[in-house]
Amino acid sequence: MDPTLQILGRGWSLVSDGVKSNLRSAALMQPRLAILSRGPRLYSTRRLVEAAHDRGVDVTVIDPLSCSLLVADGQVEVLVNGEPFSHDAVIPRIGHSITDHGTALLRHLDQKGVWTAISATAILQSRDKLRASQLLSRNHIPIPRTVNVRSVHDVERAIDAVGGLPVVVKVTKGTQGQGVFLRHTAYEAKSLVQGLLHARQDVLIQEYVAESHGKDIRVIIVGDEVIAAMRRRARGREFRSNFHLNGTVEPVDLAPEYAEVARRAARVLGLNIAGVDLLEGADGPMVLEVNSSPGLQGIESASGVDVAGAIVDHAIRDSAFCEVQLDGLLRTLPEDGVMTVIVRRHPHLIGCSIEEVFNGEVQVFGVLRNQSMLWNPPADSKLRFDDMVLCTGPRASLRRSLHKAVDRLPDAAPDQPLPDERDTAEP
Repeated sequence: MDPTLQILGRGWSLVSDGVKSNLRSAALMQPRLAILSRGPRLYSTRRLVEAAHDRGVDVTVIDPLSCSLLVADGQVEVLVNGEPFSHDAVIPRIGHSITDHGTALLRHLDQKGVWTAISATAILQSRDKLRASQLLSRNHIPIPRTVNVRSVHDVERAIDAVGGLPVVVKVTKGTQGQGVFLRHTAYEAKSLVQGLLHARQDVLIQEYVAESHGKDIRVIIVGDEVIAAMRRRARGREFRSNFHLNGTVEPVDLAPEYAEVARRAARVLGLNIAGVDLLEGADGPMVLEVNSSPGLQGIESASGVDVAGAIVDHAIRDSAFCEVQLDGLLRTLPEDGVMTVIVRRHPHLIGCSIEEVFNGEVQVFGVLRNQSMLWNPPADSKLRFDDMVLCTGPRASLRRSLHKAVDRLPDAAPDQPLPDERDTAEP
């Protein structure tokens, strides 16, 4: 009987056919679930607990600040009020005020092999508005034009760059509409930016989308699927539509292009659970913000959808498996890792086959092309200008292969640069 390699929630298991059925049963067992939340009485936390109970899941609410992180030689442990952490899966509800400790806790749990619905990296990327904008823009997801300003002297140039007045001024880290302002004159914008910079805030100046004034669409994504959507409207002269700022909510029929943009935004930021806020621009949807811990009260009342149940179902379904960061795994081996080659930076490679370039010394496991991934491409596949080639193996072999390819090509320029070294290719 051939052994089969399986990835289960508690790690790697090498099993034979004789015990596969038992492992399947174990994988289908409902996990012991922990909800990381400082507010057990908050609506969202209570609904997640109710949904877990409805499904017969053992669930506990744990305050992240009650957790201590133990690190020793070859050992990591999480202590909850002094007792070892004993749950299989975690749904994080990490508030902005404890982002640093909360994400450190999630990284610790990941080291222990505990499944988490949202990773620390995804939370940090989504909460830094500048970083989120960089990732979304790079992946051709529409967003309002945005400029990061470091001096009051940059304000007028930034206003021109985003299309003129009025403009939205915001800090890079804020929640529930806090730290977001609308300014109609350059003088007002300068005064506000000066005050925010003096308070040691990182400041963005963003395009004002007039046709979406006082309203937006919140889309809930769970496990890469659209679960529910609603339109939010501001009251009175307020331009921010957040439910926590007394905005109103109503059901909305989500157009396919809006659903697709929301799904892509969550995926690019690495969020398995997300609230994606979309502006209704003249040319279609624009991503305003992506929330890693979306509130459930407004969306459930507006849509009538059991969003909490969908989140718990996702935890039950996916916690039997774990996501592996391939580069991190290979870096535990001497000299090995994942590297990327951006073909446009090495124009002599355009039109060459994978076999010609790598000569079988390096494993090419994917080519990112036109926002699609070609997995295990054939050796005779020709490289194109915009390709990003993902390789595994010894880095030294990759460098040698590229230099050999340069020497073999008659029109190659001398002294070609080395391949690009990256931990992973960004999605």
